[in-house]
Amino acid sequence: MVASSSTPQGTGERPNIIYVMADDMGWGDPGCYGATKIPTPHMDRLAGEGVRCTDAHSSSAVCTPSRYGALTGRYCWRTSLKRWVLMGLSPPLLSPERVTVASFLREHGYATAAVGKWHLGLGWPTRDGAEPQPDASNVDFEQPLTGGPNTVGFDYFFGISASLDMPPYCFIENDRTVGVPSLEKDPYNAQQRPGPMVPGWKDEEVDTTFADKACWFMDQHVRRHPDVPFFLWLTPSAPHRPCVPPPFTQGRSQAGARGDMVCVVDWVVGRVIETLDRLGVRDNTLLIVTSDNGARLTCHDGNDYGHKSCGDWRGQKADAWDGGHREPFIARWPGRIEPGTVCDDTICLIDLMATCADVIGEDLPDGAAPDSVSALPALLGRSEGRPAREFVIHHSGDGMFAIRQGKWKLIEGLGSGGFSEPRRPEPGPDDPPGQLYDMEADPAESRNLWAERPEIVRQLRDTLERVRQAPH
Repeated sequence: MVASSSTPQGTGERPNIIYVMADDMGWGDPGCYGATKIPTPHMDRLAGEGVRCTDAHSSSAVCTPSRYGALTGRYCWRTSLKRWVLMGLSPPLLSPERVTVASFLREHGYATAAVGKWHLGLGWPTRDGAEPQPDASNVDFEQPLTGGPNTVGFDYFFGISASLDMPPYCFIENDRTVGVPSLEKDPYNAQQRPGPMVPGWKDEEVDTTFADKACWFMDQHVRRHPDVPFFLWLTPSAPHRPCVPPPFTQGRSQAGARGDMVCVVDWVVGRVIETLDRLGVRDNTLLIVTSDNGARLTCHDGNDYGHKSCGDWRGQKADAWDGGHREPFIARWPGRIEPGTVCDDTICLIDLMATCADVIGEDLPDGAAPDSVSALPALLGRSEGRPAREFVIHHSGDGMFAIRQGKWKLIEGLGSGGFSEPRRPEPGPDDPPGQLYDMEADPAESRNLWAERPEIVRQLRDTLERVRQAPH
């Protein structure tokens, strides 16, 4: 862990912290990042009242490893998960012994809640003692789950096990499913895998229910324990496929069903803002809105509707190119973050843990968050020309590594390493084995300088190898 780099808060009053992480929302989706076909008034308002970051990155270009990194301050490739993601019935990836943002803040007096998509594995009981079948046919939904959010620092959990295209299709509250998934999913929407659902399940009600539960948690907590700060990890399922918008956002965008689901994320943000205002805790709350990885370039119907979900960055979700991991990142903390500011510093979602430690003025335990660096000076506009990070490491869906240091970005291989073609082409006799880009002169990653700048290649590869070999 890199030590905190700004002075502690020093006010004697620790802020509430809310971290809203959308699922597959791209850098180019909110209006404050240039979108013209998707109305996002609440995120735009938040940017006007706080800071909008232009160079924020997830630690991975896909869901599970990005979420693991954000919660632990540790790159997920240090675990057994080296590529792609967990499924809805996968076992827990997080060990109860691993310090998380939630367990750290709870240790320092915070109430903690997780509401939304989990996607870090759960211990599902089975009737035959075997591993859960992909269709959940041997899962005993009457028994409690193990290894979930309540075991890694969260006082309260309400959510779904993974993405909304993975069974089982049911809500989970703490360690129990809400109802028993006893019917086959009906209807199957775009890309949904087969499996059971609870009677009455509706995909379009998932995120509205999350918003209700998040606001209920804040309301109950502030009314009952007004002197106790809270941490809320709020993770909507939108705009990840299947993209089934509720009636009140259908047709709101000009970017198809996926665009309408970005409107759902914005609506959730609006509900949070309204609740903070109503409870009178706006001024003592650090509110962050971001996404777990890059976006798909098209709606599930294959149409992009003229909208650039990843902005002008190359690639998309799962790719080592910047479209795969460059994220929208907006933060508001009244009285601390200057309204209407823009931060161009390179930061990473893995920095949440060190940033929270900096916010409350406490040191992290030994061994915790080994890859996390405080982004607080950058968010407060106090970096004074010193980069928050010496470097940041990226990881594609297929496990391809990349490293960014200053203006230079190196990718250990050819192609995207993800969804975009070419994915992993073999180099020809005269081709370089990897990619090197000058991100200042060539932000589109169009001119490979690997052969022209061997000294930069050597420097970046040495740094990457040193980090990979570190015993974390």
